[in-house]
Amino acid sequence: MYGALLAGLRLAGKRELGQMTPFDLVVILLIANAVQNAMVGSDTSVSGGLIAAGVLIAINFVVAASRERVPFMRRALEGSPTLLIHDGQFIDANLRKERVDRDEVMTAIREHGIDHVDQVASAVLEIDGSISIVPKTEEFVRSRKKVRFLNKH
Repeated sequence: MYGALLAGLRLAGKRELGQMTPFDLVVILLIANAVQNAMVGSDTSVSGGLIAAGVLIAINFVVAASRERVPFMRRALEGSPTLLIHDGQFIDANLRKERVDRDEVMTAIREHGIDHVDQVASAVLEIDGSISIVPKTEEFVRSRKKVRFLNKH
């Protein structure tokens, strides 16, 4: 059972645990529940557990393929990134909506080697729960101007 699950999950994708979306977590919990009976329950048939896990992995594959093609499904199943800081200013409405406090964002800022929120161009709560930080730097400002120039031509 262990080997079959390991192979099935390996075939299902290469996301790291930290990159899992709530959708991915639900699928793993469902698979764990489905194979539990094959391992310790009254129905100890390995084939029953393999069939249950296989069906769930196949459904996950179909849903994952369809969410790539239908943008609405992707947003509905995974959510979308949320801007927490813009140009050194916290966006309190988004912090409340996502139930993230300023201390959590400040921790992420410090992890990126930045001392103060004024030095942050933007902070985004990604769909996997991580917080991405884009610092304000001269190089960053120059690159933004360059991108705008290239887009005009």
